[in-house]
Amino acid sequence: MKRFSNILLIADEGTDYSAALKRAVALARNNQALLTVCAVVDAVPTDMQMAITAVTPTELQNITVAEKRDWLGEVVKSVTADGVPLESKVLIGKPFIEIIRQVLESDHDLIIKCAEVAGGLSGMLFGSTDMHLMRKCPCPVWIIKPTEHHKYRRILAAVDQDPEEAVKDVLNRQILEMTTSLALSEFCEAHVVHAWNVIGENILRSRRSGFPVTEIDAMMKEEASARRRWLEDLVRSYGSKVDKSAVDILEPQLHVIKGRAEHVVPAIARELAVDLVVMGTVARTGIDGFFIGNTAENILTQLDCSVLTIKPPGFTSPVTLDG
Repeated sequence: MKRFSNILLIADEGTDYSAALKRAVALARNNQALLTVCAVVDAVPTDMQMAITAVTPTELQNITVAEKRDWLGEVVKSVTADGVPLESKVLIGKPFIEIIRQVLESDHDLIIKCAEVAGGLSGMLFGSTDMHLMRKCPCPVWIIKPTEHHKYRRILAAVDQDPEEAVKDVLNRQILEMTTSLALSEFCEAHVVHAWNVIGENILRSRRSGFPVTEIDAMMKEEASARRRWLEDLVRSYGSKVDKSAVDILEPQLHVIKGRAEHVVPAIARELAVDLVVMGTVARTGIDGFFIGNTAENILTQLDCSVLTIKPPGFTSPVTLDG
């Protein structure tokens, strides 16, 4: 997969980041990319009342940063880089904000991070920082499950049809590009899922509508066929314009399933035991403050595997360098 040139790995002492570290180094090596290993420390308030009067808040901040920098140095030493340009950096502040600012400042084209594992009553794999990054970071965000397999067996691409939103077609192609590239590098299966439903079907099937059941069934069958043709055309068109060899080699398995995407995508991910889901996370563009669609949010809260999320062209992060 030769696509990235400037990768940012987020390392956290509180998580098992080993799987993310191995994958980041391998990806940087395969792409001949620069890899920056980054950690974040909380900012010490300048007006903080110190229990030890001999240490000022500024000195305490410097000590915290120095200790984290030493730890990062050990992380870097533990990696057999083999020619991978590798840097380390300590950021100060709220994690997701400082990480996104680092992306904007250094023009990173991929974030790799170990999942925080929110756990608790929610049972979510992804924690608060993970979700903020997937909502608001302009570059692709790859959140890795700590216990994922060393080699992927199956990768699932989730694509969506929206004739009124041209940017969605571009996003679908980006999703397919990521999926096929990764599947080739991992020598694993590639799956593509498209969930569909007909708005108002329940009303059409009610007694009040008066529509014959046979006509409604025929309509649904026709819609299913149309969606299947659309997905086949999408994959075929991607192959003809971008990477026909990848499509021919992988022979992606297509899944056209009737139902809401927030139900279908997590269900088929579990059924196929996929290792990675590749998906977009923005429903619309051009709307300030609208960063992640409800459907994407609902899918993410149900997944129990690694996920690679992608923003459409033109996405602007609400986080800026000037605050």
